[in-house]
Amino acid sequence: MEREILFTGVGGQGVQLGAQVLARAAILDGLHVTLLGTYGGTMRGGHTDATLIVGDEPVSAPPIVSEAGAAIAVHHAFWEPSRAKLREGALVVVNGSLFEGALDRERHRVVQVAATELAQRAGSAMAASMVLVGAYAAASGLVGRDALVEGMRASLPSYRSQHLETNEKALSLGWEAAA
Repeated sequence: MEREILFTGVGGQGVQLGAQVLARAAILDGLHVTLLGTYGGTMRGGHTDATLIVGDEPVSAPPIVSEAGAAIAVHHAFWEPSRAKLREGALVVVNGSLFEGALDRERHRVVQVAATELAQRAGSAMAASMVLVGAYAAASGLVGRDALVEGMRASLPSYRSQHLETNEKALSLGWEAAA
């Protein structure tokens, strides 16, 4: 079975890192993945999206999908294209601290997490994407908590090692918020 997860937000919010962390966690848990990240015209402030396909067997779906079963929305600014792809019953995890977009709570399973506030509690508001990835993992059951932490550790380059502890706390706070 394949699952499609869409990530969307504004450049600089950790959307690409969050997608990579979840992809690595899935691999650590023995799953197969395909990941495609896309960027708008700027590094910070433009749109950034990622599509992650996770399967029990080698992934056959292309990393560009017309519909998806889940989404993680860090910000509402570029939400509409992702929202339009969601199937009935899709799991939608949103940053309740910032998100002002339309949410169809009758059609989708919405998990709203105060990600920015929780990230600040972990040590940095910039860890909001880690809070959302932790919440998604707990709400979906896709990957285990240990794999999620290891996926984050493997995703951070050595010159960012000062963020390991904050990101681990953020993943845990997100997990607890959605569990």
